Amino acid sequence: MFLEMVTRNWWMFLVRGVLAILFGVVAWVWPDLTVTVLVILFGAYALVDGVFAIIAAIVAGGEGRWLPLLLAGVAGIGIGVITFLWPDVTALALMYLIAAWAIVLGVLQIVAAIQLRSVLENEWALGLAGLASVIFGAIVAIFPGDGAIALIWVIGIFAILFGVLLIALAFRLRRLGEALAR
Repeated sequence: MFLEMVTRNWWMFLVRGVLAILFGVVAWVWPDLTVTVLVILFGAYALVDGVFAIIAAIVAGGEGRWLPLLLAGVAGIGIGVITFLWPDVTALALMYLIAAWAIVLGVLQIVAAIQLRSVLENEWALGLAGLASVIFGAIVAIFPGDGAIALIWVIGIFAILFGVLLIALAFRLRRLGEALAR
């Protein structure tokens, strides 16, 4: 049942991946964005990503494997709302918020990937996306004061990598859904 729900709604992972890549490209094209614009962009990205994660959890239904997606969605929406409520957050505080969000998101995605392995053989894309998120969060937490421009580049790299991995997962789920339908 869970596998059928996930494969039928593979496009949600695709949308999340495309949004992540777009966010990463914007970060690279305009690296000199002000902190306020960065806060708005990050808040919007976290909020939208959180909404799509919650939608994916709702669609997964009562299979019991929806909890990591739901928690990732709540974390994304929570961080998004926090960034909009306090847009004058210092760059250092924003970096720590981003680091915490990335680590929480990554751990929850690794948990979801482990659960998905029981129904999808050799699942790696979601687990790697989670690992990339944890590594990114750790780097930001360890080196928060090395400059906003450098952080924007790192955020861009992370978002693009994360997006590519989610798109890879989406197409694997789509192929699996087509195979199951046959």
